[in-house]
Amino acid sequence: MTHLWTGDALVSAMGGRPVGNLPKGVPGISIDSRSLAKGEAFFAIRGDKLDGHDFATAAMANGAGLLVVAEAKLPALGRLKVPMIVVDDVLKALERLGVAARKRSKAKFIAITGSVGKTTTKEMLRAALEPSGKVHASVRSFNNHWGVPLTLARMPVDADFGVFEIGMNHSGEIRPLVKLVKPHVSIITLIAAAHLGNFNNLGEIADAKAEIFEGVVRGGYALINRDDGHWKRLEKAAIAAGVQNIRGFGEHRQAMYKLIDFEGGPDNSHLRVKIGGKSHEAIIGAPGRHIAQNALAVLGAVHLAGADVDKAITALANFKAEAGRGKRMVLKHPKGEMILIDESYNANPASMTAALRLLASVEIPARGRRIAVLGDMLELGEHSAELHAGLAPAIAEAEARQVFLGGTEMEALSKNLPPGIKAEYRAKPAELCDLVVEAARPGDAIMVKSSNGIGFSKIVDALVKRYPPVEAAASPGRKDR
Repeated sequence: MTHLWTGDALVSAMGGRPVGNLPKGVPGISIDSRSLAKGEAFFAIRGDKLDGHDFATAAMANGAGLLVVAEAKLPALGRLKVPMIVVDDVLKALERLGVAARKRSKAKFIAITGSVGKTTTKEMLRAALEPSGKVHASVRSFNNHWGVPLTLARMPVDADFGVFEIGMNHSGEIRPLVKLVKPHVSIITLIAAAHLGNFNNLGEIADAKAEIFEGVVRGGYALINRDDGHWKRLEKAAIAAGVQNIRGFGEHRQAMYKLIDFEGGPDNSHLRVKIGGKSHEAIIGAPGRHIAQNALAVLGAVHLAGADVDKAITALANFKAEAGRGKRMVLKHPKGEMILIDESYNANPASMTAALRLLASVEIPARGRRIAVLGDMLELGEHSAELHAGLAPAIAEAEARQVFLGGTEMEALSKNLPPGIKAEYRAKPAELCDLVVEAARPGDAIMVKSSNGIGFSKIVDALVKRYPPVEAAASPGRKDR
């Protein structure tokens, strides 16, 4: 068994007290008793809703090699027949273990934040770096106060690259996390109206995102979207944080990592880019101009991390969007095929507009329709009605012939749709599911987009259940230059 940590190293890093005979080592770290692998260390973290100590027995039954528990909870655990490390606070102990993981690593670290595209950029960067060495990256969206230290604690000592997503919905949340990661490169994908309900304006969001520069190591880099209207504000913040090397990506003439030409297809994107002063032709295995922007950030980070750019470009040809983040499926209708674009994981005005542009790029047969299934964009506060209603022009530009709207906030858009668009609105999103499934016809292109909390993934699941995906590629789409 390969050891991620030895028992002694765990005790030393966390300042814990061993109880029982600790194993020589553990192969991994877990905070979920359900997915824990045999021999792993189970950290009984207390969350907002659940306390990991309540699942200590389940973790033991599932093969935990040892438990990390809080001193105050020890009496309530009884006599568990499994080794333990007792600490003052389990989350703080996990943070200390993350610090130890960072200290022992010789990898290049890259941190990513932004209002849109964080997870997609992280997954693209994982794929792009793999030909150049061993990559350790955040799983799913483990980007918060427990996800970041957990990802650090899980980092193998022999990793060559560490890729960390860092999120926030309030000011001050990124700062302590990036100081754990201490990245060599910090990326901000784009500033947009995500979590605007917790801020007074986009400038405050930019300032909160710019906290990611405060952990950059000496000699490291800030990599910023040069096309972002907040470029200068972010640049000043990077300078104030002591970052000496600031680089831009985008279509702007002064961008160091520059998009020269873009050609969009139904399943991929063809790019001509300039990276490190050298021109490259690239195919990205996912469609959309927003994907091209993410790819520029990725290739810029690959270059700054000293990895192989040519190999990264080759790897990105095989990149595919994940479920909920633009995954495209061809569904089999009894009378033909249709396209489903699953964007159900997250939504804000910028990503909603990008998704509608993606829908517009899909070429459909004469009998087909572009159908937009849109749910509430959450955490927009007092700006919510205006920003929801403001999606109307993007819907018109997408040439959507039918629109399904779900959630209380989408009522504002339902009253502002352009004439001639057939629409169904339901305040309760669950009421849309059967309507969408029954409305689907061969030749249609259906795009489902909402904030994750709205539950539109159930609409995707229902469509897939009724009309199973086929292996064939989507029919050719129109090009967008």
